[in-house]
Amino acid sequence: MATTVPSPPDRDPYADRRVYPRVPVALPAFLRAAGERLAVQILDLSPGGAKLGCPASLPSGAPVILDCGTLARAAVVRWQSAGVMGVCFDSEMDAREASALIERSRAMAARIKERE
Repeated sequence: MATTVPSPPDRDPYADRRVYPRVPVALPAFLRAAGERLAVQILDLSPGGAKLGCPASLPSGAPVILDCGTLARAAVVRWQSAGVMGVCFDSEMDAREASALIERSRAMAARIKERE
């Protein structure tokens, strides 16, 4: 009689299995893909990838470069739905780079709030 390996009990198929925690940000950026330069908004960020507000439709697996001034990172499109896209960086962003972008987003938000 063949034996089977039991699956972990009560494993939630919709559980967040990300390796890196995501940090909400609001940063304007550009996405270079297939010879085009698209204006996008970085919505969240981690050392391994980002979620972008992107009006264009790109296929999963498409190579892109995310350019946010001090950041120019090669990445691959992982998913896209209703104007939002997830990209995975080709190489992990170091903690200093991620922290600098997060602080830049916070500073921009504070400036906008002051003007209101």
